[in-house]
Amino acid sequence: MNVRRRHIPAVALTAVAALGFGTLTACSSDAAAGDTGKFDVVASFYPMAFLAERIGGEHVHVTSLTQPGQEPHDLEISARQTAQLEESDAALYLKGLQPSVDEAIGQSPIATKIDAAELTALEEHGTEAGHGEEHGDEHAHEDEHGHDHDHEGGDPHIWLDPVKYAEVAEGVGKAFQKADPDHAADYRKNTATLVKDLKALDGKFRTGLANRDTDVFVTTHAAFGYLAERYGLTEEAISGLDPDTEPSGARVKELQQIAEEDGVTTVFYETLVSDKTAKTLAGDTGLRTDVLDPVEGITDHSRGEDYFQVMEANLTALRTALGAR
Repeated sequence: MNVRRRHIPAVALTAVAALGFGTLTACSSDAAAGDTGKFDVVASFYPMAFLAERIGGEHVHVTSLTQPGQEPHDLEISARQTAQLEESDAALYLKGLQPSVDEAIGQSPIATKIDAAELTALEEHGTEAGHGEEHGDEHAHEDEHGHDHDHEGGDPHIWLDPVKYAEVAEGVGKAFQKADPDHAADYRKNTATLVKDLKALDGKFRTGLANRDTDVFVTTHAAFGYLAERYGLTEEAISGLDPDTEPSGARVKELQQIAEEDGVTTVFYETLVSDKTAKTLAGDTGLRTDVLDPVEGITDHSRGEDYFQVMEANLTALRTALGAR
């Protein structure tokens, strides 16, 4: 897989992280932890850092283990990052997404470990999100096309469903209140504001996708199973839950058939991985390509400066692809 990696100085990382958050502390993978005079939180990657920043506000210092532009699935924890963990007050991560993070946090003596996967119900999503039932057994492939994955316990992409992300936010807020009781009132207030914003985003998706020509959308990897299920859509992914998975020729042929049968107009790719496979499939089937961002990180190529802006850009892209009115 072609992953675009960017080596950015700490000052630049801090500036990138500060965009769109309101009153924030530094969110840099190069920032020192443990000596800031604040509640020091190590977050595994952007969706977790975003929660920590929004809920913690001025009382937290957030260190993100995954740099802007780095594909989170590929992250390998460095010795320096392991040391940062040991110096921090809390770790916020999503077990099942980044094995090296899971291992490092599991072995760390850090007092407060917050696993977002325990704060909402995880579900199983494969390369297809429910399409097998509609098209019969010939579309219900699992193992033969590499749809199996290593995400034990279910699909980890919970932040792409605003309702589930709100459930996680509530759990993170409670964990912050318990770990740093001196600022519990602010954490409670900030959590309530964030949950309200996420519910408003859910409302925009429900309204925006209510009237559409097709339910089916095609993506490069199966990150959008929760979003599809929440809004009655069907995700057909070229690869599985892990973007490293290469599709078989049979899977590509199958997708061409599905696109024709279901009026699919667009093949979506994402900002942090190569668009080669999506463009090849689109070229073979006469479809358009567009970005559907899994919001795993914010870069200068993102269609927005924070989670909410990128998710609204995703809604716009989906509305166009699905013929929503």
